Amino acid sequence: MDETGRVLVVDDDRTVSDVVRRYLERDGHQVSLADNGEDALRWIAEHEPDLVVLDLMLPGIDGLEVCRRLRERSAVPVVMLTALGEEENRIAGLQLGADDYVTKPFSPKELALRVNSVLRRSRATPKPRAADLVDGDLRLDATARKATVDGTELALTTREFDLLEFLLGHKGEAFTREQLLDRVWGWNFGDQSTVTVHVRRLREKIETAPAKPTRIVTVWGVGYRYDGTA
Repeated sequence: MDETGRVLVVDDDRTVSDVVRRYLERDGHQVSLADNGEDALRWIAEHEPDLVVLDLMLPGIDGLEVCRRLRERSAVPVVMLTALGEEENRIAGLQLGADDYVTKPFSPKELALRVNSVLRRSRATPKPRAADLVDGDLRLDATARKATVDGTELALTTREFDLLEFLLGHKGEAFTREQLLDRVWGWNFGDQSTVTVHVRRLREKIETAPAKPTRIVTVWGVGYRYDGTA
């Protein structure tokens, strides 16, 4: 499968942007640059990139606002760049729908691997299934990568869809956050709060009462399990 694509790198530090561009171009990506949120949103609307590398600390419209506006109209994968110690911003970015993140200072090689991983998963050809995954009024079509509740399509990011598909496909099985990072994100290391944030976002979209979930339940001392409707 071709993992290359058109990538927009949004960062006001030209040195960082140039380094990232060189590494991504080595992997065959077509890379464009923007140094502020306004230009980034304009470029995205005109060119429809395959992925956006987005620094959260930008002049004018910051990265969080760019991510929020982007999610209102597009599911394009987003990999965030956050500074060390900006945990609140990182979690906020994930809550807004970012697919992945890398913490500054970062290894350009690691960032390139993350970009390739996100692109690969967003383009993955689903395995054939005998039937859709169904739980009450929730239906997940793996072939079309579409999930609906009571006939209304859910606005899911790539990672949210992957996580829902995995949990629903392993109904009744409990998984630790570390296992979910490995099985869904393909990470053998990383911040486990990423899983927590994505579970919270999924609950807001599929649970009748997100504060008292009945589908994706917490298994105390372990992680999460998909129980489903009664």
